[in-house]
Amino acid sequence: MSGCDKPGLLPVEEALARLLALAEQAPITDCENVGLNDADGRVLAEPLVSTLDLPPWPNSAMDGYALRHADWQGEALAVSQKIFAGQAPAPLQPGTCARIFTGAPLPEGADTVEMQENAEVLADGRVSFREPLKAGQHVRPQGQETRTGEQVLDAGTVLGPISIGLAATLGQAELRVRRRPRVAVLSTGDELVEPGTALGAGQIYNSNRYLLKSWLTRLGCEVVDAGILPDDLARTREKLGALSEVDLILSTGGVSVGEADFLGMALREAGELALWKLAIKPGKPLTVGHYQGVPVIGLPGNPASSLVTFALLARPYLLRRLGVQDVEPLGFSVPAGFTWSKPGNRREYLRGRLENGRAVPSSNQSSGVLRSAAWAEGLVEVREGTTLAEGDMVTFIPFTEVLM
Repeated sequence: MSGCDKPGLLPVEEALARLLALAEQAPITDCENVGLNDADGRVLAEPLVSTLDLPPWPNSAMDGYALRHADWQGEALAVSQKIFAGQAPAPLQPGTCARIFTGAPLPEGADTVEMQENAEVLADGRVSFREPLKAGQHVRPQGQETRTGEQVLDAGTVLGPISIGLAATLGQAELRVRRRPRVAVLSTGDELVEPGTALGAGQIYNSNRYLLKSWLTRLGCEVVDAGILPDDLARTREKLGALSEVDLILSTGGVSVGEADFLGMALREAGELALWKLAIKPGKPLTVGHYQGVPVIGLPGNPASSLVTFALLARPYLLRRLGVQDVEPLGFSVPAGFTWSKPGNRREYLRGRLENGRAVPSSNQSSGVLRSAAWAEGLVEVREGTTLAEGDMVTFIPFTEVLM
């Protein structure tokens, strides 16, 4: 029996599948219209369908001369008109060409453009072409990009600069998007104090709160700052009960089964807790459940554990609730720039970077250390039960894949 098969030690894929199934049971379906300037990072609520042909008419891909190919026998042609982008041309006079500029509509009767570099203006104003012409060359046909009624973006698309630019190209001033998820962020532990406060004995600064708040904001969430929970069961119940209007309570720390893990106690007492011990390192303890009907994800308290479990599990959960289908970050295979001699029973995600095309982990992989993540460019995946020699292939997940 492998380590992943031990009771209570859940493989990463199964944990993610369970989380996504829970997300699909609680979709965020409320919608709103937003202007294009406010659409970045939002999730499209309905397919974007083109209401026009794009381009709406044949146009020139070059500065040059437009003509009817079948009428040209190699002779020099008189220029009958000049067409700039944004102008409506007259029909092309037979036996002539039109001076045309990039993006300008072809005149009726023309079907070919020759670039100006291959044309020569003669002394009498006629134009000759130095090379044979091919019918249709340098012409962007009507509907080359999209046709009226064609679906160009799927519902569930996370909007970014390119998709927003496409919407603008289609003349859309507003887009229908899912409303922002309301996520309450709270931390647990008497040892936590806010930055800017003097540290007392046994105290540490609360980094997870700021890491998650900024991350959630990037994901387009409305963040409710629920502060720090003291190590007190009654106060924990009171705080959780006051967060009934959010879509998710996201906590760090206090989710195991120790005497001071009051968040886990409150959820177990409510009878709505699934405590997962994941086959993952860092980040084995993870609590998922509900409190009075509100979903709760309790991340581990150690900063690196919180980072990894949010990136690989909580982030996909939130995106799936918004209707996004492709929620797993893309990784790619690179040679390992290190050796791994002791196979473990948990999948490890090492903070690392690429050096000379090879994945190199930070020398400090402690779950309590965030500095190694600031040095790193992503996560290096080492699968359970494996050893590695330098040059063996590993999966590298860039932070750019999970931070948006």
